[in-house]
Amino acid sequence: MIEQSELRRVPAFADLPDDQITWFLANSREQNVAAGETYVRAGDPADAMFVILEGQFQWRGEFAGETVMFSAKAGDVTGVLPFSRMKQFMVTGRAVTDGRVLKFPASLLPELVQRMPELATRLVGLMSDRIRETTRIEQQRDRLASLGKLSAGLAHELNNPASAAKRATSQLRDILKKIRDASLELGRRDLNAAQKSEIEKLEASFTQQDVVPFDPLATSDLEDQIDSLLRSHGQNDLWQLAADLARRSIQPAVLESLFAKLDGDTARAALVRIAASAEVAGVLHEIESATSRISDLVGAIKEYTHMDQAPVHNVDIVKSLETTLTILNHKLKQGVVVRRDYQRIPLLVNSFGSELNQVWTNIIDNAIAAMNGRGELRVRTYRDDGCVVVEIGDDGPMCSLTSSSHSSPPRQWERAQGWAWTLRSEL
Repeated sequence: MIEQSELRRVPAFADLPDDQITWFLANSREQNVAAGETYVRAGDPADAMFVILEGQFQWRGEFAGETVMFSAKAGDVTGVLPFSRMKQFMVTGRAVTDGRVLKFPASLLPELVQRMPELATRLVGLMSDRIRETTRIEQQRDRLASLGKLSAGLAHELNNPASAAKRATSQLRDILKKIRDASLELGRRDLNAAQKSEIEKLEASFTQQDVVPFDPLATSDLEDQIDSLLRSHGQNDLWQLAADLARRSIQPAVLESLFAKLDGDTARAALVRIAASAEVAGVLHEIESATSRISDLVGAIKEYTHMDQAPVHNVDIVKSLETTLTILNHKLKQGVVVRRDYQRIPLLVNSFGSELNQVWTNIIDNAIAAMNGRGELRVRTYRDDGCVVVEIGDDGPMCSLTSSSHSSPPRQWERAQGWAWTLRSEL
């Protein structure tokens, strides 16, 4: 027989009147549960509230295809609570250690509310905590699902410039060897100051100039001209050098002046070094471009997740939309044209920045799916009285919204003409 003092050690029952404790115990049944034993199964009728007196317990079940687990210990109250609409247990309860529970029938909960109003109030508070925890888990699941959508695309977006940078560094290693060998060859030559100056001047001009690429046909013609010039000076095996110089838009007249001032072998070594130095400049540009792209993507990810910022802060709506578009670029670039119409004034909303980005992600992702990856995406922002208005539309045959936002202040979503969604949020 359970004593009143033992039940009072449960926080929800502390300081309740003796008559109420007596009534509760009279209508409850003590149940001993061995370690590993299941005392309630998912799908069973939700017919009881459990007061855990001793031991450690675990609830385990499936929600939206994912396994969730809750722990319970001595002093906790679980199961069906007052005003709960639960008809069946959604999870299975199992004892982790030997324990004891007090089982109170759900059919008597309406009477409990009348007889024990203070306990009912406390139990409603517990149910509110349970709802908040469930909501938190759902929000976390939504975030993870969104992360799963984005991770593959981001990995691809990051892999492209990373691979380009790696390939360029490999090329750079080979080019530096060419420069070293050519420099050693030039070092063996007895060059006067004028000849050295000519080589250095050409090398500087080739590496510093911005290259405007020709069309393929013009580049091919220039390569043939350079190759003919080299052959005319006895350099019959520099066809690869001719191609490299043509890609840098080097004109034959410039090379002719070099042959006029140097003998054939010296001019050959000079050209190899000059071409390699010019190639280094191009490779360095590729590395800079690739690493800048990686840096931009990392910056966009940090901005998207609002790292190092308070959960609620002033969010720049246009910047938030652009960050989301950057994150989703791997889907947009397949055939979606983005039409932007942003009002040219700062639009700041005090809100949960990461959750607001989640809203944009869901809507834009749905729009891309509705257009089958090809079409026009319209994004518009403007100010209307005391509100910021964001409109996102597409020209696809269908439109659906599956996003949710828990940001503050309150927002209202409206369906707009032309398959668009409109968000109004107070400034």
